[in-house]
Amino acid sequence: MTLRVMVVGGYGNFGSIVCRHLIAMPGVALVLSGRDSHKLLRKVDELQASSGRVCASWCGDAMGPAFTATLRALGIEWVIHTGGPFQGQSYAVAQSCIAAGVNYCDLADCRTFVNGIDALDARAKQAGVVILSGCSSVPTLSSAIIDQYRHRFQRIDSIEHGISSSAKMPGLSTVEGVLAYAGKPIKQLKNGQVHEVSGWQDLTLRKMPRLGTRVLANVDVPDMDIFPGRYGAKSLSFKAGSGLKLGGVANYLLAEALRVGLVRDPAIWAARLHRWGTWFECFGDGKSAMYIDVKGQGADGQPLCMTAQLTANNDKGPEIPSCAAVALVAKILQGYLPEPGARACVGEISVDEYMAAINDPENLQLSVHFSDEPG
Repeated sequence: MTLRVMVVGGYGNFGSIVCRHLIAMPGVALVLSGRDSHKLLRKVDELQASSGRVCASWCGDAMGPAFTATLRALGIEWVIHTGGPFQGQSYAVAQSCIAAGVNYCDLADCRTFVNGIDALDARAKQAGVVILSGCSSVPTLSSAIIDQYRHRFQRIDSIEHGISSSAKMPGLSTVEGVLAYAGKPIKQLKNGQVHEVSGWQDLTLRKMPRLGTRVLANVDVPDMDIFPGRYGAKSLSFKAGSGLKLGGVANYLLAEALRVGLVRDPAIWAARLHRWGTWFECFGDGKSAMYIDVKGQGADGQPLCMTAQLTANNDKGPEIPSCAAVALVAKILQGYLPEPGARACVGEISVDEYMAAINDPENLQLSVHFSDEPG
């Protein structure tokens, strides 16, 4: 079986990682897409030189009206959309895929984008195609970890999770995306009631095994809408932060300035913080992690707590959000085909499939611990 896969944004931060994995995968005919012809050709040459395999490319705007015809002409079967930021982005790429009869997934972690994709559900089912949004750390991996151990719980009361990145700066579009809601209200759950927190505020310190103490703050993710119905949790929160405490403080100050009206356009400051962050990368330890704390009642009726942490060394953190799509492609090559329709990407990939796609046990390790300590 040969699967013709196009990666939109194939020379970007996450797109490059996806392409590096796919070019080495037997059965994949890879096509890179992007709007910058020089970056595109440079990435194609780089991939072909490192793998010894040929890959194709298409230079153009995947958000444009000609994309549907392009997909048909190139015989694309799956599109992996990595071209963020997804905050405020339309569903143009997914809509073109539906029109062309092509399956689609994206690496979005924007709450409104991921959880709004079901607006395309009827059209996707009618066309017989799969449209999966949020094929990333959240909600794909976060839900997969909880799903794997769900049987240990008779009832789940609370889920607190988050991500602490390394000091290495991601692409500018990623920074723009995560700072888009700085200072803005984020709806979370507390004791079954919706309550609002401010983005990149409420700084907290968390001791993380092998990472020391990290600074974290409120961040918005799709899980906040998915987990109540999927797990019945009454309290939900998500926090994130950079590998250097200074970065957390900088994000907090920007959020406060936006909240009180001293700053109006976060995009300008996102570019500045991205530039400044690169100056301090050398002070980081190269370690990042996703953590998940689940509290509830065990199968025996007694209090049960689970703490999971996926730790990445040597600045391998970006492999985690990138490899959900890689795991999905690998599973499809083995004969799996998700049900047609448009939805968030949860329940499609197991933890083992995810870790097999990353395939770097020396740099990425998952640890899970249980205790009976009360919440």
